This record gives sequence, structure tokens and C-alpha cells, in this order.
Amino acid sequence: MTLDRTVMLFAGIMVLLSVVLTQFVHPGFVWLTVFIGANLIQSSFTGFCPAAKVFRRLGFKSGCAF
Repeated sequence: MTLDRTVMLFAGIMVLLSVVLTQFVHPGFVWLTVFIGANLIQSSFTGFCPAAKVFRRLGFKSGCAF
């Protein structure tokens, strides 16, 4: 699996997890969803993604975006 797909998978899992936490634990978890969305937007403009740096160090092979 490439780094790009790993980052997209991780972002999708985190969004779904934050929705579940918002629904069943506390409404304040909606801010996790906001943070994930803001991070995705800024990484589309800058090309910098903290998750991509972590996954690269874990040994995932580079893709087109990261």
C-alpha cells in the first residue's frame, strides 16, 4: 500500500471514529472532525501532512502526493 492510500485510509478512519465518538460519548468530539478536515485542506495546498511523515518513517513506500 502506498503512502497516499495509507494517509487517505487513516483520515477516513479518523473521521468515522470522531463521528461515532461525537454521537455516543460527547458532542465536543466534533472538533476532532474539524481538525481532520482543516488538516486535509492545508495539506492539499502545502503538501505537508504530519501523518504522511509518520507513515513514511514506518516504511510505507512513497506515492504521487506525498
